[in-house]
Amino acid sequence: MAAEHIRHWRVGEVEIARIVEVYGFEDDISMLLPEATPQYLQQFGWLVPHFATPAGRMIISFQCFVLRSRGRTAMIDTCIGNDRQREFDVFCNMQNSFLADLDAAGFPAASVTDVLCTHLHFDHVGWNTRLVDGQWVPTFPQARYLFGRREWQHWQHLRDTNGYHHMDHLVDSIDPILAAGLEQFIDPDFRLTDEVSLIPTPGHTPGHVSVLIESRGQQAVITGDLMHNPVQIAIPATEARFDMDKAQAARTRCDFVQRFCNTDTLVIGSHFAEPTAGRIVPDGQAWKLLV
Repeated sequence: MAAEHIRHWRVGEVEIARIVEVYGFEDDISMLLPEATPQYLQQFGWLVPHFATPAGRMIISFQCFVLRSRGRTAMIDTCIGNDRQREFDVFCNMQNSFLADLDAAGFPAASVTDVLCTHLHFDHVGWNTRLVDGQWVPTFPQARYLFGRREWQHWQHLRDTNGYHHMDHLVDSIDPILAAGLEQFIDPDFRLTDEVSLIPTPGHTPGHVSVLIESRGQQAVITGDLMHNPVQIAIPATEARFDMDKAQAARTRCDFVQRFCNTDTLVIGSHFAEPTAGRIVPDGQAWKLLV
């Protein structure tokens, strides 16, 4: 992660910045769409060069966002985090300049008033905390941490029933927030300000939400993990590997594409590689992201 990968948007009066932890990671498309081949991805020529390689490998990033609205400064997710042990080696013992990048973007950590997690997967909660003298402590002790009530109940159930294969992120990224009393459990009708609200987008996880920004007649939406690569805009009904309820996630994607197609809404993909944002437009019998 480096400051040169910061990107800014302005939606009406709302300022948004992208903070990148893993930039432009290439992987086989079958990691996301189990039945897909490189040739399958190559049929969507508009994905190249931003979101796929000419050889048919997908490109994604691991990143989060910070925004300023009506005097509040909110992290939208918090990436993976340094010093962690995770299921995949690429995410273990990371050492990134996340806090320095927040400063460089004009959103210093001490100014953050809210941390809003679209869901509670490990790569969206990591910088909730940081390691200090061997202890995990809140990175933003002055902020309130906004966790979906249904989402948290789901993860509690998974932990209680050993129903998920890797739960370490709850120990180092969620439990210390609860111990510090900084959490606030929210429902999908929550509004951060009159400019920033939530859209229920279940399927990837039961309580998953996307973030809607509306200001001065302009509109944007931060997807969360509703989708991971813009190819899913073209084929929203296709089920994806990482969704807990695959059928529900596919229905949610279809609704999302229909809602925002042919509008001026800026779709900001939480895992979309540079330039990360665009507008959904028709593409023959399907759709694409116009950047």
